[in-house]
Amino acid sequence: MQIKKARPSAVIPQFQTEGAAAIDLCACIEETMLLTPETPVLIHTGIAIHIDDKSVVGLIVPRSGLGFNYGVGLMNTVGVIDSDYQGEIMVKLRMTHGDSYRIQPNERIAQMFFVPVLRPIFEEVEEFSAVTERGVGGFGSTGK
Repeated sequence: MQIKKARPSAVIPQFQTEGAAAIDLCACIEETMLLTPETPVLIHTGIAIHIDDKSVVGLIVPRSGLGFNYGVGLMNTVGVIDSDYQGEIMVKLRMTHGDSYRIQPNERIAQMFFVPVLRPIFEEVEEFSAVTERGVGGFGSTGK
């Protein structure tokens, strides 16, 4: 997989341990940014990647420490980096609790991991060929 700096001050992410499943994405900003519950912010990471494999997707997820300690998470919960996207990776942060949080330059703001993608071929039908025990039961229909 190829990675490049889209901005000169970008931090190229790395796996921090042998068992790490994700890489940390850092804020590529020149000065501290204030995050408040009223105003989500779009943060540049300064990097772009070329996955070049249709069977892989990059998923951006929150950092658990920022979420638990400061209420900082992703605006869209999970970001998707498709295999054919080559632009700069951006992260939109929001606060779920707390008053405010100051994002520092080069601070680790999110993490990204890579997973396989299944692309099924859909067959339109009038009725399904098999009926499950649950069927069309909605929320709470499993009795748990």
